[in-house]
Amino acid sequence: MEPESTGPRVSLREIARRLDVSHVTVSLAIRNSPSVSDATRAKIQKLAGELGYRPDPILCALADYRNRGSKYGIHSVVAWINAWEDPEALRAHKEFDLYWKGASQCAAKHGHALEEFRVGKQMDLRSLHRVFQEQNIRGILLPPHGPIQPDWRDFPWKDYSVARFGRSLKYPPAHLVTANQLANTYLAVRSMRERGYRRIGLIAQAPGHDPRGPHFTAGFLSAREHFRDAGSMSIFHVLGPPGKEEVARFKKWLKKERPEALLSIDDHRSLLQAAGLRVPDDVALAVTSVRDGGADSGMDQHPEEIGRVGFLLMNSLIRDGERGIPKIFRQVLVEGSWVDGTSLPDRRKG
Repeated sequence: MEPESTGPRVSLREIARRLDVSHVTVSLAIRNSPSVSDATRAKIQKLAGELGYRPDPILCALADYRNRGSKYGIHSVVAWINAWEDPEALRAHKEFDLYWKGASQCAAKHGHALEEFRVGKQMDLRSLHRVFQEQNIRGILLPPHGPIQPDWRDFPWKDYSVARFGRSLKYPPAHLVTANQLANTYLAVRSMRERGYRRIGLIAQAPGHDPRGPHFTAGFLSAREHFRDAGSMSIFHVLGPPGKEEVARFKKWLKKERPEALLSIDDHRSLLQAAGLRVPDDVALAVTSVRDGGADSGMDQHPEEIGRVGFLLMNSLIRDGERGIPKIFRQVLVEGSWVDGTSLPDRRKG
């Protein structure tokens, strides 16, 4: 542990005097501003470290306050990259739209504007990088993407501070913010039990088809291990659209397991309808996301908070000068909360 300095605080002007630059240049370099060259920034930061410079927390707080309070405080753009085949489909998902809303509102408080850039027919990666350089964009947020993975291996990620939402993107392996799917699934099962249900089944995509799957399944299996009196808590793995064979397989599973309630990871209403099930008359239904899951009982994953935390993570990387693919991977998990609804009636009230 380094000894705490007892001398006077090293000032920006002292660093500037020693290097024969302006104190404004020193301030910008310490804050990793792209307006200062890499060589000058490295020289200033090296000397600041040697002299034991530490930012004044009171002045930093005052600067943040001024930026947030000024209606003219927007001073840079943060990118949100949309590479969906149908770009409009991204924010048609309520969860993802609220990621945008949370991130956008938080960005504005910190003096940034969140701007969407669509990659594909509208713009290729080379053009995107050129635009980012022209606009001095240094921060990128990557929303979830669908089954078609964009090939981003040749993009110069080393020039940017990046955070991604969710686990769907395989590349780049940037720091991520997402819902705590394991804890949320465990809480969902516990809440269903508290409302009088014992035979609870999970409907999930087949292993390997959903990067979130192992986390949901781990939460479900953890609950099954904990609640040993839960009766049959079984998993039905969806292999494809609800065609004749898939529906027959689902009916066979229903006959064997006789679930009182189902917990669905995605919107599987078409499967339930094809099997002739009425919700909640024949079976109660809860979902891991009440925003997009097709039922009003289940988990609120707090997507606006996920969006807000995603921006804060990315902004912290900008301030710390951390760019590119990280050597040590970080995950920030946001826990959800249970929502009562009509699709899973509370048996305690009856």
